[in-house]
Amino acid sequence: MSRKPLIAGNWKMNKNVAEGAALAAEITAADIDYSTRDVLFAPPFTNIYAVSEAVKKNGGKAFVAAQNVYFETSGAFTGEVSCDMIKSAGAEWVILGHSERRSIFGETDEVINKKVKKALSEGLSVILCVGETLWEREAGTEVETVLAQTGKGLEGVADLSKVVIAYEPVWAIGTGKTASPADAEAMHKAIREYIGKIRSKEQAENIRILYGGSMKPENAKELMAQPDVDGGLIGGASLKAADFLKIINFDK
Repeated sequence: MSRKPLIAGNWKMNKNVAEGAALAAEITAADIDYSTRDVLFAPPFTNIYAVSEAVKKNGGKAFVAAQNVYFETSGAFTGEVSCDMIKSAGAEWVILGHSERRSIFGETDEVINKKVKKALSEGLSVILCVGETLWEREAGTEVETVLAQTGKGLEGVADLSKVVIAYEPVWAIGTGKTASPADAEAMHKAIREYIGKIRSKEQAENIRILYGGSMKPENAKELMAQPDVDGGLIGGASLKAADFLKIINFDK
């Protein structure tokens, strides 16, 4: 497979500045073969600078992402953060459309698409999250839901070279439930085939699709063995250096 695995840690609303810098330092000081995998940290906004500095001290080979960004350049948007701000703090990537942004903060596909286009126009790489709820899966509409989110999120984006898709079955986040490797592969394959239809076979073959539903040290190897699973968007397990390193080194 030509696609380089990406293991991304989404810290969500966890770790203060000192804790975040220490975690990034501990992980990047470990033995990681960056030639065969990419590693990414997505700390809270307040930690981006400290985490990026910690990464630089240990060779600067891991990436740093923000967990969100606003689609305007600047202005009267209290509480929001711009692309320029996160870049100046050291982020090169941004996570957009996470299920918690959709469900808790009411972000629509249209808002997420605006953010995707803005981030890409500002030179950031994007992890676009898509996924179905338990209700949608039980209703049998999970594929339809995920492909609709993918299409709407990528509307107006011709070049996917700086886009990664993260499939996160919402029912498997933080619940301890995990889609079986076969379930994950089926959805990843459906997403890839859909991108082949709406863009090109070449872009579909090259785009990385991450699994974001409770990937842990115990199941990482099996999930990563699936042909269309190109990495993981890790939540809780990314907050402990030992656990995250086991996932990063899933093939050892």
